[in-house]
Amino acid sequence: MYKFVHIADIHLGANREPTLEKLEIETFRKAMDKCIEERVDFILICGDLFHVGIPDLGVVKEAVAKMKEVKDKGIPIYVIYGSHDYTPTGTSIIDVLESAGIITKIAKGKVINDKLKLEFFIDPKTKAKLVGISARKIGLESKYYEILDRESLENEDGFKIFAFHSGLNEFKPAYLSQMETIPISYLPKGFDYYAGGHIHDRSENSLPGYEKVVFPGPLFTGYGRDFEQTAKGEKRGFYIVSFSDKVEKIEFVEMKPFEGIYFEYDASYKNALQVQKELKEKLSELDVKDKIVALKIKGELSGGKTSDIDFFQLKNMLIENGAIYIYLNRHGLTSKEYATVKIMGEDIATIERKLFKESISSIKVSNESLKDEKGALLALELLKTLRQEQKLNESKKDYEARMQEHGIGTLQLSEVLK
Repeated sequence: MYKFVHIADIHLGANREPTLEKLEIETFRKAMDKCIEERVDFILICGDLFHVGIPDLGVVKEAVAKMKEVKDKGIPIYVIYGSHDYTPTGTSIIDVLESAGIITKIAKGKVINDKLKLEFFIDPKTKAKLVGISARKIGLESKYYEILDRESLENEDGFKIFAFHSGLNEFKPAYLSQMETIPISYLPKGFDYYAGGHIHDRSENSLPGYEKVVFPGPLFTGYGRDFEQTAKGEKRGFYIVSFSDKVEKIEFVEMKPFEGIYFEYDASYKNALQVQKELKEKLSELDVKDKIVALKIKGELSGGKTSDIDFFQLKNMLIENGAIYIYLNRHGLTSKEYATVKIMGEDIATIERKLFKESISSIKVSNESLKDEKGALLALELLKTLRQEQKLNESKKDYEARMQEHGIGTLQLSEVLK
């Protein structure tokens, strides 16, 4: 019997705060150590190994050292691109690591007679056949699924794994109702295992013709909702899949990234002074020592402004009581003064998406790709691109040139299959 690891959405480099950055890379190291300990035959990463296509070199150095250790133990690492793995220039750190022999990309193919023909990659040791489609920016991979030659994939014999980094209509969580997803019928039927990524919720699913469709969720966390769910007790980790000529066992391996505590407070019908007093009293009672604290403050104040609440003081109090990091979500907190312009959402990304979507309809554009939902998604991608920080030892002139190049590249997205 053989074993492989299915892992996704690692998002190395997502956290710039030193405490979180350390926990993030430590969690990745522990996951790789577990792979070595379990003597798995290969590792399959289904997208978003790093948080950006060209990550901080310090993060890359730490990750590569660990992946090389895994490779030196005879465990190959196979990957597909995630939506965060692309760059406007067309080459990301994933391509660099493949050129260096650290990892192997398995999503390869070409379009022949308007049909996408994918090539199976055969693992030398287990003879497992891996194939898949990488993600693209703003969901453009759906075009590849539409022209995919599924029949040839379905007719292939042997133990088959289909890797993908997309949400599926049939298994989409309710909170992602606005996310662009694809129907499961776009995937070829009859594979032994469907290794998913992109959805930050763990799930094991089945439908006729698609018996094992699995999403491992994020290894650590890259977004506010991830922090909140982990603090609530949501398990993070990856899957070990045991197989012969079929899947024999699927086991989830938990990698607990941190001890967390979640606290939610509704400020509705209270003024700012009341909220300040109550929060101070309630938060002082929490056992936060050596924990990450996720705070979610929501509701509409009956009086005063949100800025009247001293969150800095409250966070300092928690740090003094032993908390190692405070994640504060107050995007759902409003006051009557600003009620007419409020935009509700789970986190910053959700709010930005809603704002762009509501505003795009009032803008006149000539290019179809800049209209409606597509325009809003493209605006978000451009915003993410322009948020990249200036690199160490990079001049202001070079930084501005790089931002300009990346911005142009984002607006002129290449449709070349990775």
